Amino acid sequence: MTTSLVPQVRLVAGALGAEVHGIDLNTLTDEGFAHLHRLLLAHQVVFVAGQTGLTPQAHIALGRRFGEVELHPYLPRLAGHPEIVLIDSEDGGKVDVWHTDMTFHQSPPIASILHLVELPETGGDTMWTNQCRVYEALSAPMRDLLDGLTAIHVIRIGTEFTSRAEHPVVRVHPETGRRSLYVNRLFTSHIPQLSRNESDALLEYLFAFSEGPQFTCRYRWRVGDVAIWDNRVTQHYAINDYTGVRRGQRITVLGDHPTGDTPRWEHYVAAPGQRYWPDRVNAVESY
Repeated sequence: MTTSLVPQVRLVAGALGAEVHGIDLNTLTDEGFAHLHRLLLAHQVVFVAGQTGLTPQAHIALGRRFGEVELHPYLPRLAGHPEIVLIDSEDGGKVDVWHTDMTFHQSPPIASILHLVELPETGGDTMWTNQCRVYEALSAPMRDLLDGLTAIHVIRIGTEFTSRAEHPVVRVHPETGRRSLYVNRLFTSHIPQLSRNESDALLEYLFAFSEGPQFTCRYRWRVGDVAIWDNRVTQHYAINDYTGVRRGQRITVLGDHPTGDTPRWEHYVAAPGQRYWPDRVNAVESY
């Protein structure tokens, strides 16, 4: 398999996802990368099949074509290659909650690149949602409301909140100009322009709506497959329906600051004695 072959592309679902055959990431040319980049912008997640021989060096080089590669602050890394995070189901690597990676950062990642190296006999699929389609499927009045709001994203280590960021509820993609819903169950805490009850109710509606099957694709992994997804416009969910071991190696590409419309309202001011900070924060140390 060489990059001189014409890549074959199969759409995974109507909402998002494209699977590519005929590309060897170990010998990826500029033309081959440009093709992958176009597919990623068009389909939000790209699966490159048959990469069992992918070297750490080629994995890192692919990440650097997209931008600066992050050294993850929390997760274990591949010996000699600190850019590569080890994903291991035996070490608590089962995040079965819909989420967008690390939205608690001021500049969340642009993309993630996951190479699956070991799989259980059955199960262990991953799902993604197209957050552009989610936003576009909302009613015009709802879109208008959300365009003027922000959301607080946090992560908790033990009992402490260790990172906090405020981002637009509706994010504008810097390359395509498309708008997407930018909240997720794992890290989004609340909408500061609303009261606590209003924020909880609206977020729960948005979470549930975005998880509708019409917005998703589900991918059945094979050993050696590589997934590249655009964190700016997707959520993902690793399905915890298996026994045995599921191991992967992931690179995360540092991001830009999410942009959207200027907020139209000030932060909500709670009445004296009213506790505002929501209890519901799913992001814990096991992330």
